[in-house]
Amino acid sequence: MSRTRTALLAAMALVAGATGTAYAVAPDGVGAAAVPCTVSYQVQNQWDTGFTAAVTVTNLGAAKSSWAVKWSYAGNQRVTSGWNAKVTQSGSNVTAANESYNGTLATGGSASFGFQGTYSGSNAIPATFTLDGVTCNVDGGGGPTDPTDPTGPGDRVNNPYSGAKVYVNPEWSAKAAAEPGGNRIANQPTGVWLDRIAAINGVNGGMGLRDHLDAALAQKGSGELVIQLVIYNLPGRDCSALASNGELGPTEIGRYKTEYIDPIAAILSDAKYAPLRIVTTVEIDSLPNLVTNTGSRATATPACDVMKANGNYVKGVGYALNKLGDVGNVYNYVDAGHHGWIGWDDNFGPSADVFHDAATAEGATPADVHGFITNTANYSTLKENNFTINDSVAGKSVRESKWVDWNRYVDELGFAQAFRNELVSTGFDTNIGMLIDTSRNGWGGTARPAGPGATTSVDTYIEGGRYDRRIHIGNWCNQSGAGLGERPKAAPESGIDAYVWMKPPGESDGASKAIPNDEGKGFDRMCDPTYTGTPRNGNNLTGALPDAPVSGHWFSAQFQQLMRNAYPPLS
Repeated sequence: MSRTRTALLAAMALVAGATGTAYAVAPDGVGAAAVPCTVSYQVQNQWDTGFTAAVTVTNLGAAKSSWAVKWSYAGNQRVTSGWNAKVTQSGSNVTAANESYNGTLATGGSASFGFQGTYSGSNAIPATFTLDGVTCNVDGGGGPTDPTDPTGPGDRVNNPYSGAKVYVNPEWSAKAAAEPGGNRIANQPTGVWLDRIAAINGVNGGMGLRDHLDAALAQKGSGELVIQLVIYNLPGRDCSALASNGELGPTEIGRYKTEYIDPIAAILSDAKYAPLRIVTTVEIDSLPNLVTNTGSRATATPACDVMKANGNYVKGVGYALNKLGDVGNVYNYVDAGHHGWIGWDDNFGPSADVFHDAATAEGATPADVHGFITNTANYSTLKENNFTINDSVAGKSVRESKWVDWNRYVDELGFAQAFRNELVSTGFDTNIGMLIDTSRNGWGGTARPAGPGATTSVDTYIEGGRYDRRIHIGNWCNQSGAGLGERPKAAPESGIDAYVWMKPPGESDGASKAIPNDEGKGFDRMCDPTYTGTPRNGNNLTGALPDAPVSGHWFSAQFQQLMRNAYPPLS
């Protein structure tokens, strides 16, 4: 079963010249008129008796205040539900009319909607579409016309990591291999971070996006290969932390679209790179901030209130999902924080709602989301084996301990699986998969507890048994005592597409002190080992390593610590 297989339609009507462009037939049957509209119809997911589809209509005629797209099925397909349009069916004829909030369709403007349906036998693609009675060109000719055909370009598999190698970034690999003992992990795949506009073409003589894609093709050989890209440059980026602030101001959504996302999408859509499975992890630490760090909460920051008010996180993520999701071999995974951030009751459901808002903004649909990633660049333990959320000690639940602090989850695996179900309940595909970043959550070494703590109190029980040795779960910068976690692996648990090392081990989270730089990255006191904290970490010490460089720069001391404390241990 394919979660987001794209069915590309062959061009219909009259073909002009050698360009392959299809034009609608003029109403009087004489000659060819200018194209009045285009329609893209994509089967996103198909199983034995049902399917989901995404449709985008682009109006190339006069502006409209309302619209209706119509088509007919040759088979026995039946629409059962829809979103972002009123989708109805009479016999074989389907009508999708605008909702009250998306009736305006400017010249050159697009509207996207989706639906779920049933079928038996074949699920043939409709041959003709109309917009307000005028026949449209079918956008995107070429590729298979049968969504059950797995051989055409642009088909997506259910789990891109299954049966595939994953790209080893040669720049990170060289740094790792240069460290004493680093050759033990230098061949591990890590994410390629596109953290500013200049990174697209390469910074300071380093590899740009095309360079990495070309290198990935060379590594691919005759098998399948995944390359992991981190899309990370929202306007007003990381509103709750200064260490990873970005180059774009809070209102520069236009630059984000035209100077950052559009060039990335153009490169990824190059047919040369169609043989690759391109995993994009979209905007780390962005959307959760709109839930946890805004309003009247003690953890709120003015910068996050600004981003919630102007909507540019939601718009930016939606735009990225829409544009990147149009590339048939791209798999979008949205960042979903971690259990120590949104595992509490008042964060859990609202976060899923915000993610759905983003997935329906700027032309995106939930079908543009292949899955979600948790724990990116963080330290939360994959699995706590010495206690569970259901344990009680001395008459108190572990939820009452200082460490758990009423959270409903104690580790990333349990959280990721549960949050996946929550996301599905908000309207995401039932087959979305989760990624968990295990690059720095091993917590091995001599400090790793061998069993539960003393049952004197719920706090001694948790403190003595927890693998995660951070001072507070809100600490996030260059954590002392951390170790490499599980090695990257496909389909390790139910609902989990892969364990990944999206954050390259050895790259700093932020500078321990103010360091001038031209990357827009500030000094965050949470990276200062002497700082006594904020409400977000319970006003505790930060647990950060000293002498750290600017975020993203190589931090040898951290790399050595991660290898020393790896769990499973390095051989």
